[in-house]
Amino acid sequence: MSLFSTWKELRKKGVMGINQRNADFVLRYNQRHLYPLVDDKIKTKERAVEAGIHVPPMYGIIESDKQISSLSEIVKDHRDFVIKPAQGAGGDGIIVIADQFEGYYRTTSGRLLSKEDIEFHLSGILSGIYSLGGHRDRALIEYRVTPDPIFSAISYEGVPDIRIIVLKGYPLLAMLRLPTRQSGGKANLHQGAIGVGVDLATGITLDGTWLNKFINSHPDTTNPVRGVQLPFWDGFMSLATRCYELTGLGYLGVDMVLDKDRGPLMLELNARPGLNIQIANDAGLAARCRTVEKEIDRLAAKGIHKPSPAKRLAFCQREFAQASLVTSNEALATEVLASLNTETSSDSPPSNP
Repeated sequence: MSLFSTWKELRKKGVMGINQRNADFVLRYNQRHLYPLVDDKIKTKERAVEAGIHVPPMYGIIESDKQISSLSEIVKDHRDFVIKPAQGAGGDGIIVIADQFEGYYRTTSGRLLSKEDIEFHLSGILSGIYSLGGHRDRALIEYRVTPDPIFSAISYEGVPDIRIIVLKGYPLLAMLRLPTRQSGGKANLHQGAIGVGVDLATGITLDGTWLNKFINSHPDTTNPVRGVQLPFWDGFMSLATRCYELTGLGYLGVDMVLDKDRGPLMLELNARPGLNIQIANDAGLAARCRTVEKEIDRLAAKGIHKPSPAKRLAFCQREFAQASLVTSNEALATEVLASLNTETSSDSPPSNP
């Protein structure tokens, strides 16, 4: 098949390319003066807190070289924490501290970092080596998320996250991103994490994509990634829908996590979300965007210009439900849970006679 024929087939299926994303959606729906609200994680977090959206608590901010020495004071009541560049992208520059030992900081991989190592890293963040455009940056010190135990069978270290792409407050596609050994425990696809499609209506996982190839099982745990029921799914969908009002950006990706103790948390927002989510869901973004735009026009013709988040959510869950997959996914989910329960029983110590 020629490249032209392939392109025509993809267009026919409603698959979105990067040029179409930028021209028809990012430039059209995202006003540039609103970008700082999502490109700066500190501004995003502050705006979310004001709106009553749950986020990982912030311990402190380091804005200048003079403040680097204040890290020990910022984290004196916390043995574990996360250091992030405020304007970083792709997971670069993030250090996750799991514990402290004899004046050293232990990362989730077990590596020990000295105070000088941490200060050097903070200095690099402030200089802008991880920021968008290379501009001077700030360092954010925040709560370390502990992933829900449901992910233990399908994730390698790190924290899995959920991305939902939203158009004018209408959820289009959802994806669960799972860390692997190759990704170093980070949930970034370009670093080797897995992307798993999620049915918008039920929150049940679909097939996975890894290094742009379809997969059925996690390469490290070997457990199936398909058929897992994500808890609090309606909460995740509602949170993503509300982010349109939070930022005013019409086209964005909402990244969320499920913390063991705090439940669903919004991690960050992205005004230029990637397109691999289409592979994970075997569905085109352009086709779903057109469906939503028709609905917006239909409501506008009736004089309804601001439908409620609940109505937008209900429309997408009804319109984009992958009904043909739900039944088989539910059966598979039952099978996976049964096998996990069997493993748990076999691992438990025998009772005393």
